[in-house]
Amino acid sequence: MSLNAESTAFRSALEVIRAVEPRVADAIGAELADQRESLKLIASENYASPATLLAMGNWFSDKYAEGTVGRRFYAGCQNVDTVEALAAEHAKELFGAAHAYVQPHSGIDANLVAFWAILADRVESPALKKAQVRQVNDLTEADWFALRRELGNQRMLGMSLDAGGHLTHGFRPNISGKMFDQRSYGTDPATGLIDYDRVAEAAREFKPLILVAGYSAYPRKVNFRIMREIADSVGATFMVDMAHFAGLVAGKVFTGDFDPVPHAHIVTTTTHKSLRGPRGGMVLCGPELADQVDRGCPMVLGGPLPHVMAAKAVALAEARRPDFADYAQRIVDNAQALAEGLVRRGTKLVTGGTDNHLVLLDVSGYGLTGRQAEQALLDSGIVTNRNAVPQDPNGAWYTSGIRIGTPALTTRGLGVAEMDATAELIHTVLTQTTPGESKAKYVLDPALADKISKQATELLTGFPLYPAVNLA
Repeated sequence: MSLNAESTAFRSALEVIRAVEPRVADAIGAELADQRESLKLIASENYASPATLLAMGNWFSDKYAEGTVGRRFYAGCQNVDTVEALAAEHAKELFGAAHAYVQPHSGIDANLVAFWAILADRVESPALKKAQVRQVNDLTEADWFALRRELGNQRMLGMSLDAGGHLTHGFRPNISGKMFDQRSYGTDPATGLIDYDRVAEAAREFKPLILVAGYSAYPRKVNFRIMREIADSVGATFMVDMAHFAGLVAGKVFTGDFDPVPHAHIVTTTTHKSLRGPRGGMVLCGPELADQVDRGCPMVLGGPLPHVMAAKAVALAEARRPDFADYAQRIVDNAQALAEGLVRRGTKLVTGGTDNHLVLLDVSGYGLTGRQAEQALLDSGIVTNRNAVPQDPNGAWYTSGIRIGTPALTTRGLGVAEMDATAELIHTVLTQTTPGESKAKYVLDPALADKISKQATELLTGFPLYPAVNLA
């Protein structure tokens, strides 16, 4: 039997790996098997294409390439220049951005690049001006003291963690919470929705240098036109972290007031999640911040990862195809069908539903913590993650919520009918799970967990993962 190109490529790769460390090859094969058999509902995960995956495993991994296209600190980077320029070109065309920086290794790195670019652009001091022109050796101790004081005393206003924001938006244990004098805006306690009047009031009172919008667990659209107006009213730089919903922007599901790129001064994102690329980050901005953004390495980043930039170029090229817009719309259709199926079965959802790719369950109605629910679902072949809900009494570790999302299952081809079946499986597990003696312990009949796991696998039978890849 002749093998297709994908099967040949992955089989050959595993044979080469197995010759050196068979346990790694076995783990890679086991991961594919696990993903094929389980309902992946983690909102921040997806399945990259074989082309994207293969673009990461090549000789670009061996190359140092500090600097930017045409301005490297190492010789021999002409091929790296090609793939980085291609990735940036695709990103600009896809999102309608003036400038794209594709070097960040992650979303957190992208946010750090954005923060420091804004600081360097906005904060005026002799010490900073010297640093900007790379005259670091000329900085005196007094200059460094002034620089640290000015850069470390700026203000950021971002969405609170329990309302759906991300830890990089000023959460204290994160470096963003240590860099900035930070304050959070939440959501309306009654609806769970952003109250723009309250955000405006907080901005007028706090007068932040940076207003951050974006989320990791907010199941609704954000009006970026209004947020930009709020930022402009207090002279703040408006930054949007669209890591979770970048695919919905790329696929033109979010347009007009709900597309952040025309409204924000600077936009950050990951390249995986709903964008369906490799794990990595990216920054989009206008020409006024481009020079500062391009200093991400060595400002806060180490050497670029050329093999990942190659994969970003491939994934972004895929996202520019017409079928990606259909995919993005199906993500939202599936999320709304999943939400409706849960609500019909009596599940409490934060905001009562969704406008995007994710659904946030409040599992306290089942008498469970998020941690108990997460593990019980995992035992049953349903992969989710626990997440705080607004004003969560269980905090960020145990939580009262479960966050689920549809990008990965949509990639596999599941539709609204399968979302209703998924809602039934989730509801069955949660109703049959009882709390144990701690916030982490729970009781679930193993026979039921096994039954649900088999039903989950059966649900996936008609939607094979990587059907062109045969490792047997």
